Amino acid sequence: MPIQRGYRQACGVARGLDIVGERWALLVVRELLLGPKRFTDLQQALPTASPNALSDRLRELADAGVVRRRQLPPPGNVRVYELTAWGRGLEPIVVALGTWALAAPPTVEQVFVSADSAMLSIRTFFVPMPERPEATLRIELRDHGPAGVFGVRLTPTGAEVTHEPPEKPHAVLITTTDALLAAFGSHDLARLVAAGAAIIGDPEVVRHLVAGTRVPGATDQHSNGTPGGTLGRTV
Repeated sequence: MPIQRGYRQACGVARGLDIVGERWALLVVRELLLGPKRFTDLQQALPTASPNALSDRLRELADAGVVRRRQLPPPGNVRVYELTAWGRGLEPIVVALGTWALAAPPTVEQVFVSADSAMLSIRTFFVPMPERPEATLRIELRDHGPAGVFGVRLTPTGAEVTHEPPEKPHAVLITTTDALLAAFGSHDLARLVAAGAAIIGDPEVVRHLVAGTRVPGATDQHSNGTPGGTLGRTV
């Protein structure tokens, strides 16, 4: 990174901000936490980032060793961006920042939620029940098209989320991002179904997922008691 854009301080915080402190950098990292993506996938997930800004961030993150570009083998045969092993070390930092910021209510401009952001909330905040057997789900977020298809595996220790859905899931949930976020923490699937969600397979697995994903809100963390709202309750 050019020295004129650096903080010129030797502490770890300043060095870290020199690497990931530019606009969009940490959101690029967030979007790669669940796996590699094409440039067009990142554009869809970060719709207000200009192509030039996104290209600049990817180049800078690659130069710093946080991100690398890779060519997928046939039949994919496309170029994708993915986090390096060092870059994956940013996950607890990104999650901690997102969790801390949930204490602040969102502004009226903050209305877009990427598919990966919603699904990272499951991986981050799902509270497992050790007595329950493992279960798998396919989740399709209709408002995100092909980028909104995920696989979730609920285990006694947490939730695993990937872009690869299981071949034979115990349940399939087809819904929208808003409806999924609104359902988090509730044992009642009626609101989810009323919002147009389709549940195929075992509804108890879906109930276990949404009830167990307990995303903290502003009333849980912030002294002013102002609710964070549905759209603010995601990593």
